[in-house]
Amino acid sequence: MGRRALWNSCISCHGRTALRSGNLAGKAVVVLASGAALAHLLLAARTSDPLPSWNEGAAKQAILKFVADVTAPDSPSFVPANQRIATFDNDGTLWVEQPMYTEMAFSIARARSLASSHPEWRNRQPFKAAIEGDRNGLADAGERGAVELLLATHSGLTSEDFATAVTSWIAHAEHPRFHRLYTRCVYQPMLEVISYLQANEFKTYIVSGGTLEFMRPWVERTYGIPPEQTIGSSIQTEFQSLDARPVLMQLPRLEFVDDKAGKPVAIGKFIGRRPIASFGNSDGDQQMLEWTAAGTGSHLMLVVHHTDQQREYAYDRNSPVGTLDKLLTEAEAKAWIVVNMKLDWKTIFPI
Repeated sequence: MGRRALWNSCISCHGRTALRSGNLAGKAVVVLASGAALAHLLLAARTSDPLPSWNEGAAKQAILKFVADVTAPDSPSFVPANQRIATFDNDGTLWVEQPMYTEMAFSIARARSLASSHPEWRNRQPFKAAIEGDRNGLADAGERGAVELLLATHSGLTSEDFATAVTSWIAHAEHPRFHRLYTRCVYQPMLEVISYLQANEFKTYIVSGGTLEFMRPWVERTYGIPPEQTIGSSIQTEFQSLDARPVLMQLPRLEFVDDKAGKPVAIGKFIGRRPIASFGNSDGDQQMLEWTAAGTGSHLMLVVHHTDQQREYAYDRNSPVGTLDKLLTEAEAKAWIVVNMKLDWKTIFPI
């Protein structure tokens, strides 16, 4: 997810087209995958075909071979379990990122819900555009406006209260095209990869440009990845006492942007081990995959290439959202795994 200032992704880098296409606020979106579904995936990961939603082909075989090589004790490529680290980008790698990032849709919806408490927003951009559903106005506000909207809708709450707001929204919000909850717009083949790795004693992490404050309330139920293994851009917080109760208050300032070169930095700081497998889909993930590839021993780098306009979306080098240009060139040159969504995946979303 390419966001130099996080929402650079939505307005500047991935800008105007995303904001001018589709339902701006969307109808809310995301269902939290049940424990039974995740258990089913874990069971499938131990069967003869742990990746049933993948078509037979080079991509599927490369994943299976890599896992077999690094987990067999007698293999020259064997990696001890405590060193089996896999990192996944979120937007566009684990769930849909078109026509705009889900967190942007959340920020717009939240601005509308808070409008009555902020009458000054009615005549101030980018809030006026968000409240009125003015896609052109939001696009014209640019990167600075997008960041302002993000900070205004993510701050002034305790971390617990913000998590409650996210959980409430994501439980009902729907994708504007697919009319299903955002947590049902996750990629079934990638859920199987996560479960397959976990069944083989990999520790799986999300490393995303989205904020960890937005992701952590729902990722565990959706992906089976706990919040402490979710790394993202972050809002600055401050320890305070509220009604004699200690709280973490979210402030209107970005603390860290987990994108591009920021991803290896975050991996080093919060994981402390270089991954042996990394999964991404855009130029914002390039440095994470390069960092993985630079390690010793066996490693796997996988790029999800969106090629299926009928079942999802088709985009790459010229897309205003999730641009896949430099990473695609590098992946092809270095023979990293490039997943052709249309050809490699039997299904896109969970049934």
